[in-house]
Amino acid sequence: MIILPLVVCSLVSGAASLDPAALGRLGGWAMLFFLLTTLLASALGVSLAFIIRPGQGAAPPSLGGEGGGAVPEAKEVADSFLDLIRNIFPSNLVSAAFRSYATHYKLVVIRKNVTDELGVFNETITEEKVPLGDEVEGMNILGLVVFAIVFGIALRKLGPEGENLIKFFNSFNEATMVLVAWIMWYAPLGIMFLVAGKIVEMEDVVVLFTSLGKYICCCILGHFIHGFMLLPVIYFIFTRKNPYRFLWGIFTALATAFGTSSSSATLPLMMKCVEENNGVSKHISRFILPIGATVNMDGAALFQCVAAVFIAQLNNIPLNFIQVITILVTATASSVGAAGIPAGGVLTLAIILEAVGLPTNDISLILAVDWLVDRTCTVLNVEGDAFGAGLLQVYTERTMGKAEAEELVEIKTEDLGPSKVPGEEEGSPLIKRDGPVPLAAAGSCEKESVM
Repeated sequence: MIILPLVVCSLVSGAASLDPAALGRLGGWAMLFFLLTTLLASALGVSLAFIIRPGQGAAPPSLGGEGGGAVPEAKEVADSFLDLIRNIFPSNLVSAAFRSYATHYKLVVIRKNVTDELGVFNETITEEKVPLGDEVEGMNILGLVVFAIVFGIALRKLGPEGENLIKFFNSFNEATMVLVAWIMWYAPLGIMFLVAGKIVEMEDVVVLFTSLGKYICCCILGHFIHGFMLLPVIYFIFTRKNPYRFLWGIFTALATAFGTSSSSATLPLMMKCVEENNGVSKHISRFILPIGATVNMDGAALFQCVAAVFIAQLNNIPLNFIQVITILVTATASSVGAAGIPAGGVLTLAIILEAVGLPTNDISLILAVDWLVDRTCTVLNVEGDAFGAGLLQVYTERTMGKAEAEELVEIKTEDLGPSKVPGEEEGSPLIKRDGPVPLAAAGSCEKESVM
């Protein structure tokens, strides 16, 4: 309910509050972090799949027909990326709030008359798959994100004339966060019933888990290693702070991600948690987190790699080095286009299977247990977004600290003139030409400068 106003208002106010140069720097570092961690997750998924070999001993593909649902239509790789580009620039902003562009295929019958050597006409009938573009149900969050960022930059360029509109979006954003605070009170009850409802829907949970147990364990183990070992290590290396204290601060958002299985639905809670519990500033969290919820899908990339290798092993199809690299690159790239909704990663899994020539019908097996795997995927996705915001907060504090210090030195030097430097006056106890600066004096000087 509150995803649309939150994403648009937070990105407009976030982009308007940042300098365009700082906006580009933050966006560039965020995209680099998201890309590298997604590639790392894909590599981990492929490695675990080859080590555990979940496809050996799995049930036949007919198992997934009961609870899996319809298998998504397989799309060409080029069409999938073109759909992504088209969705970045929506033709109608209002329709982008509830519809997105997608390519589908239609079989066209082509009749040809062929004359042979004896002059006899033979009619041949062939079927050709023709791509057709159309709008389908589903919010185009990517297009809304791009528009909101550009609109925020435009408001900042307006200067004083754009201040009233910026205040409006800021107020709208704050009011939405009040709604989020109310939602947090009943979120645990909702999460409990969401998970319980999915378990009740399964006809035979024991048989399903027995036949696909290795696949489920491989996915969950990969998500655990990436989420509780690799990402915390990266955060600790760059910040020298306790990553598990950071994780505890977003525990409510992670629990909501597990219950809703949607990165977009978790976005409001994640913003509130990182700002109030982990000290991330509003202009960073409300700019980075909506982008991360759209393009950063570590969990989806890892699960897609495991699923692709699983289907290859299930059909006894050996994968060569080129096919493995294709799975890595395609999973990393296609995860950007994965929708932040339940089962969004399964829709892009068909792209990876098509790229390496694997049968797409076996996705029915994946769909049978996707209700569980997708939840751990979402937890990893939103955790990666939060760590990205935390890293950018530390990066901003360090760069801002250096810039403010340099600016302060320049101002003081200009005030005193070229021949005078603080502490060089006669009888000054701060700096001696023959020795180092006393620590106490240096500290007092620093405090006075800051004041």
